[in-house]
Amino acid sequence: MERFINILVIDNNPVNISDLRSMLLGGGNNLIFCQDEASAMPVIEKRKVGIILINIETESVDGFELLQRLKSNPNSKDSYKIVISESTSSGARLVKGFREGAVDYISSPFNHNLVKAKIEVFKSLYFKDLRISQLLENIFPQNILQDLRSTGKFTKKKVDEGVVMFTDFIAFTQSAKDQNPLLLLQELEIYFTKFDEIMDRYNLEKIKTIGDAYMALAGVTEKNNNPAIRATLAAIEIRNYVLSRKQLAIATNSPYWNIRIGLHSGSLVAGVIGSKKISYDVWGNTVNIAARAEQNSAENSITVTDAMVEHIGEYFDVTHRGEIKLKYGNHADMYFVEQLKTEHSLFNEGKLPNSELRTACDLPPMDFEFARRFIINKLKSSLPEELDYHNIKHTLNVEKAAIRIARLEGVTGEELILLRTAVLFHDAGFIYRYSQNEDFGIKMAQIELEKFGYSQEQIQIVSNIISSTRKEVFPITLLEKIMCDADHDYLGRADYHNVAKTLRHELANYGKIMTQQEWIDFQIQYLDDVHVYYTQTSQNIRERGKFIRINELKEMRKNYN
Repeated sequence: MERFINILVIDNNPVNISDLRSMLLGGGNNLIFCQDEASAMPVIEKRKVGIILINIETESVDGFELLQRLKSNPNSKDSYKIVISESTSSGARLVKGFREGAVDYISSPFNHNLVKAKIEVFKSLYFKDLRISQLLENIFPQNILQDLRSTGKFTKKKVDEGVVMFTDFIAFTQSAKDQNPLLLLQELEIYFTKFDEIMDRYNLEKIKTIGDAYMALAGVTEKNNNPAIRATLAAIEIRNYVLSRKQLAIATNSPYWNIRIGLHSGSLVAGVIGSKKISYDVWGNTVNIAARAEQNSAENSITVTDAMVEHIGEYFDVTHRGEIKLKYGNHADMYFVEQLKTEHSLFNEGKLPNSELRTACDLPPMDFEFARRFIINKLKSSLPEELDYHNIKHTLNVEKAAIRIARLEGVTGEELILLRTAVLFHDAGFIYRYSQNEDFGIKMAQIELEKFGYSQEQIQIVSNIISSTRKEVFPITLLEKIMCDADHDYLGRADYHNVAKTLRHELANYGKIMTQQEWIDFQIQYLDDVHVYYTQTSQNIRERGKFIRINELKEMRKNYN
């Protein structure tokens, strides 16, 4: 499995730079060289850097002051800092470097084996840190982790208007008796994984699952507007997902589950208690009322309280169902949520929010996930079977490569969404014709993306990115360069020959049949004379692999002759 890391070298010694480049390039190392602090800080501000090498001997860098600043920068405070010193450097300077945050040192001139071994150690530690951080983020909300990092403890929080949502599968206990336990858990995991995706789409916080019950919050751990609307949108998407799986199960004569969903809005207290096997949770009568709303909901229905309707009534079709008895003799008015009002929904279907409602909820106006689902289904159903290379697998592999390159280049947020959108549409033109098909892909993007809330400016950026993949076009922007590099990422990968074989089959399907020697020459000519990687990241992580592929092909040609 390939693992990639940004390694920043702050040094103006050409001998050191040359040695480090030859030693460390490859193996997933994205090396970034800066001469001084002025050129290094913009890199640190934009990119997540795993390891920083700082020459404390050079006059252009005050290494000790820089180490102090790096400790307070969020993008570098968790990086492993290694100082570069001359072999004659005094121990006192190295100790000072350690006090300022350095974790190790390497001496110049370098012992190549020692330097490579140290870098590998800190790479392993960096990836372990990432894994631990990801696990913590899956357990605790971001605001709780921020408290822990800044104060070393968790702070309880009172929320005046939080939303609690419960879901529960009907007759799950009976299903558990009748089904194989392992198959039952696999099925439950499919549902809950989808629910997790929906929570992310609407910035809700999953709290826990208890058996077949799923609990989530809105307006407690995040600052997005309209938590009640976002929670109801998530509930509708969950219900519709369960209904779609039910319809499929009925069509295939398979077992299926029904669901109940309940929501309530009110005050609660959130936080972490205990000292062992700790977890984030919420307390208060709001939780109890939300649970009662779920328990009294109907099959595949969403029940909300009057407190929720005060916030969502303008946007959703709701039906009054009367008072429901609560604990201790209390009662609450309850309503069924039917669907989004059509004027607030995408395509006027009452299922998904339009761009105006998404904006009101502090969500991106474009619905990327739904656009992604649309184009993937379109490619799966419409791409010709003769496309052995330019198929859906290729598109998804390019998307994966684009995400990796973008993250190493420091591209996030809306720019990353636009890049991924362009990747998904860039080969859509193959539906209509094999050669010079970019215009068809661009036209499809221009027609379809507006429906998913993309602005004309965003659609133009996507169109330009797709257009950059034409043979005669030179990519200009960073996003265009990432697109081109991701499209040809495999040229520098170990699986190159397997991927190239599918391209040869595809070309043959469309009438371009080559002998083995012609095929070898075709590859060498393209890799050696035509293709270039444009981003610094791809040059670092793929150029060496491409060079190896070229030599392999030349050796094949020599043996063939």
